[in-house]
Amino acid sequence: MVTKKLGELLVQAGLINREQLKKALDDQQHSGERIGAILVKLGAISEDVLAEFIARQFRAPEVNLSRLTIPQDVIALLPSDIAAKYQVVPFGLMGNTLNIAMADPGNLFVIDDLRFLTRRNIAVHVATESVIKKMLGRHSENEERLDDVLGLLKEDSDVSVVEAANDLDLNFLEGAAEQAPVVKLVNYILLDAIRKQASDIHIEPYEKAMRVRFRIDGVLYEMMRPPVPYKNAIISRIKVMSRLDIAERRIPQDGRIKLKAKNREMDFRVSVIPTLFGEKVVLRLLDKSGLQLDMTKLGFEERQYREFQEAIYRPYGMVLVTGPTGSGKTTTLYSALSDLNQLSCNISTAEDPIEYNLYGINQVQIHDAIGLSFAAALRSFLRQDPDIIMVGEIRDFETAEISMKAALTGHLVLSTLHTNDAPSSINRLLNMGVESFLVASALNLVLAQRLVRRICTECSTEVDVPQELLLELGVHEEELGTFQCYRGKGCAVCSNTGYRGRMALYEVMTLHDSIRELVLHGAGASEIKKEAMRLGMTSLRRSGINKLMQGVTSVEEVFRCSAKD
Repeated sequence: MVTKKLGELLVQAGLINREQLKKALDDQQHSGERIGAILVKLGAISEDVLAEFIARQFRAPEVNLSRLTIPQDVIALLPSDIAAKYQVVPFGLMGNTLNIAMADPGNLFVIDDLRFLTRRNIAVHVATESVIKKMLGRHSENEERLDDVLGLLKEDSDVSVVEAANDLDLNFLEGAAEQAPVVKLVNYILLDAIRKQASDIHIEPYEKAMRVRFRIDGVLYEMMRPPVPYKNAIISRIKVMSRLDIAERRIPQDGRIKLKAKNREMDFRVSVIPTLFGEKVVLRLLDKSGLQLDMTKLGFEERQYREFQEAIYRPYGMVLVTGPTGSGKTTTLYSALSDLNQLSCNISTAEDPIEYNLYGINQVQIHDAIGLSFAAALRSFLRQDPDIIMVGEIRDFETAEISMKAALTGHLVLSTLHTNDAPSSINRLLNMGVESFLVASALNLVLAQRLVRRICTECSTEVDVPQELLLELGVHEEELGTFQCYRGKGCAVCSNTGYRGRMALYEVMTLHDSIRELVLHGAGASEIKKEAMRLGMTSLRRSGINKLMQGVTSVEEVFRCSAKD
């Protein structure tokens, strides 16, 4: 299928608009990716809808690979490098006809080449690109298998000497870090984390064990237990890759690894800290291609989205995003900045650390050791003719006061705060020492958020939940029996977790006049929350219940991520 034709057909069918197609075509000039993949990445269309549309256009049947058990002899009919090159998966053989799944059945060159290579007739089926990539990753003969890598470690006897000595020899440690089995194991861990779409890797040494855990969709899972004698060699390898001092094992260190894997550039933010039985390493995966910058895809309800949009498009004032670490605050702020990023607008951000680079936005890395604090960066921004300022986090009185005053002098200020809900952010600012009249005058809106896991659409199944549990959750009596609850059974697509991806629960509190009055008079968080809910604010728990009623998350997730009102 010709790229332009696919885009035009999608526009004609009303599945995307002209603006989305233009943006996708512009992106394609830089990335060279297929137009369909770019449209999915931009959030213009879902993979399932795209696959269904393509199947209809080519009158080719759809296939759900994740529900199939593909015989090894069928997989062997197509060399893994050819399957990866053409992004196709063989899944069945009927006589002399080989069934293959591909995302673009219009590529006649690929079909002809496969017919020539296999000496068989080719029957084309349509599958989503993400499932094809997952299946190729699982069946690839070129990828290192964990058992094979650990087997190499057992065969290699040199590295184990590192642990035997009480005083670690630096030269020996450097050599051990470069041993082939250790290098392969660390590479395997990093690549496996990318494949499984983990957000963090935890490498933890204990007295008689060492374990590696991945945080996937907000939950930690144990992945492997490397041999204990190799813990220093493994950690030293990561320190070498992130340009840290492998001789220093007494103080925390921070670094960064850049890795190019499968045509994607990945950043790993590395943190090393000494513990009782060795150094613990945590790597945060930063994948710009996975950054969702379309606010309509984050999980806002209609009214919440409208209020947030109104607040960020005001010419001045402050918008606060609150929540614990890992609740998606940075993604929400980057989405807002991406929306606001116009040629006529000067945007500056102060961040610690800068997680993603955004074109057209002036991003400053905070460095407290040399005096470049949030407050110092803010003062400098005000001399740089700014329109919009983003402060990574309000940590102290000085940063809070300068931010508030900037918001009152014709600038839009976006920032984050660590509080449990939106109303308690007011008290947090007052406790920092900011005057109540400044808070009441400067704040436009406070948004609190949490992340819940989405139920995997491939294995979602209906479940019966006791009414008592739903009432305890906060579902109203009149709502009982009006909706169906779901849970994921676990399948190959979601790595048997039952969940795939996350979405945000939001609590959006606009500072109406009555709330500003309460702030001026020093009202408590509970009083402010009561008034905000009277004015129509949806709490975090209620936002979770709404997602439950839509069938996109589970009862367990709502309980895990929100507190009862």
